[in-house]
Amino acid sequence: MILGVDHVGLATAEPARAGEQLAALGMVRTDHGRADAYGVACEFWNLPGDRAGTAVELVSPTRAGSAVDGRLAGQGPGLYHLALAVDDLAGETARLRRSGFLALDAEPCRGARPGMSVAFLYLPEPAELLVELVHYAPPAPSR
Repeated sequence: MILGVDHVGLATAEPARAGEQLAALGMVRTDHGRADAYGVACEFWNLPGDRAGTAVELVSPTRAGSAVDGRLAGQGPGLYHLALAVDDLAGETARLRRSGFLALDAEPCRGARPGMSVAFLYLPEPAELLVELVHYAPPAPSR
């Protein structure tokens, strides 16, 4: 089941400059990490006091051949994907494939946040939308 919008991804080759612009909007960086399978660095920005709300993610390349290189070369920076939190990554991937989405990942990959697993799908025309399904593993019990 889709639980909600986790974040909206923006592709950029200039994360520091884009971060300054998000800060001017009153947002604060709440998290960051790397998704090495995709060759990207990710920064998550939220409105103050709304860390659990929908984030804006800045996605920037960390190596040649990264997942965002084609987007940046062809269309330039900007809206990259819509990320939806799900309770069952494999089940939702299969359901969306039956609805016409194209799976871009053969298997889920580790995301940029701790406990985050992701799978990307693409919806061709008329929307031409890149969708990231996100699942968070429950935190380990404290001892």
